Amino acid sequence: MSEGGMDKQTATLLKRTNEENEDSAEKVQAAKRVKTDGEHAEDEKKYPKKKVVLLMAYSGKGYYGMQRNPGNSQFRTIEDDLVAALIKSGCIPENHGDEMKKMSFQRCARTDKGVSAAGQVVSLKVRLIDDIIEKINEHLPPQIKVLGLKRVTQGFNSKNNCDARTYSYMLPTLAFSPKDYDTGNIAAFRLEPETLQKVNRLFALYKGTHNFHNFTSQKAPSDPSARRYITEMSCGEPFIRRNYEFAVITVRGQSFMLHQIRKMIGLVIAVVKGYAKEEVMERSWGHEKVDVPKAPGLGLILERVHFDRYNKRFGGDGLHEKLEWDREEEEIKAFKEAHIYPTIIETECEEGSMVSWMATLPIHDFEATSIEVQDDKVKKQDDADEGNDSD
Repeated sequence: MSEGGMDKQTATLLKRTNEENEDSAEKVQAAKRVKTDGEHAEDEKKYPKKKVVLLMAYSGKGYYGMQRNPGNSQFRTIEDDLVAALIKSGCIPENHGDEMKKMSFQRCARTDKGVSAAGQVVSLKVRLIDDIIEKINEHLPPQIKVLGLKRVTQGFNSKNNCDARTYSYMLPTLAFSPKDYDTGNIAAFRLEPETLQKVNRLFALYKGTHNFHNFTSQKAPSDPSARRYITEMSCGEPFIRRNYEFAVITVRGQSFMLHQIRKMIGLVIAVVKGYAKEEVMERSWGHEKVDVPKAPGLGLILERVHFDRYNKRFGGDGLHEKLEWDREEEEIKAFKEAHIYPTIIETECEEGSMVSWMATLPIHDFEATSIEVQDDKVKKQDDADEGNDSD
C-alpha cells in the first residue's frame, strides 16, 4: 500500500476515534447534567423553600452600602457577600443570585456606603437546610454575620411590614464643643452636663410629625412624603474610648429619607456650637429653604427594625413567632463591641472625619433663604460627600 493510502486510512481512523471521544464526552456531560438536575430536585424535595427573615449585623466599612447592584462588581455591597454565601451554603439555587426576585428578596432598610447595622432584617425564600445559620456564616467574612432566622407568612415583606426603624449615631463629644475650642486637643475635651441637657432639649424638638424637606435632597416643601414622624431622639451619657470621649445618639421614627438623620444631627451641632440660632430648627420645617449641614456618615448604625403590627396580627397565631430578638441581644452586643464600635473609633481617631466636617460649618449661612444660593451650597457639600450617603 502506498504512503498516501496509509495516511488516508490513518486519518480516517483518527477522525473516527475523535468523534467517538466527543460522543463519549457529551454523554458524560449529559449524565452529569441529569445527575445535577436530579440532585437539585432532590434538594427541593428534601428542603422545600420557605419564607423566612434573617437578622443580620455588619460593619459597613469597605462596602458601598447594603443594596446589591448586579453587573457592577467593582462596588462591593453587603448583599453581594450575603448572596454568595446563600448560594455556597446551598440555601438558594445558583440562578437566584442574578435574579433576586426569584427568592422574593427584600431588605428592611437600605444602608449606604460605610453605614453599619446591628439589626438589619431581610426577607426571602430559602431551603431550610440543617444548621442553616452556621452554614451561611461559614461563607461570610467576619464583619458580616447572620444572627437569627424566623419563619414568616408567605406575603411578608421586610420593607413594607416594617413599622419603625431605630438608628444610633456614635460621635466624639468634641462635636458639641464651643466653636472656638482648640480641635488639636481632642483628647482633653469633656462634655459638660449642662451642654448634654441642651443637646437633648434640642433633639426633643424633632419629636412628632414635621416637614423634613430641608433634611434631604430634591424634595419640595409641598411633597407629602417629606412629612415624617419621629418618636424618640436623645443623646446618651459620654464614655471614654482610646482616651477620646464619645457619646451615642439614638433616633426612632417610622422611616427616614436620604441624609435625614445626618442633617438632623448636623443642625443641632451647629446650634450648640453657636453657628446658628435655635429658631432655625422651627424655620427648617417651614416652606422656606434652609441651609442644613450634613454630619459625616461614619458613626451611623441601623440598630433595630420594628414590626409591631405584624407581631400583633401573626405573633400569637400559633404558627409564627413574633419578630423580636431578645434571645439574640447578647450576640448583637458582642458583634457591635467586636466589629462596629472599634471600626468607628479607630477611623475617627485616625482620619478625624468629625473635626474635618466641623471646619466646614462656617461656610453655611443659616440666616439666608435664597433658594438659588442655598441649592448651590448644598450641591457643593453633597458633591464632596458623594458616595457616602446614609439613610
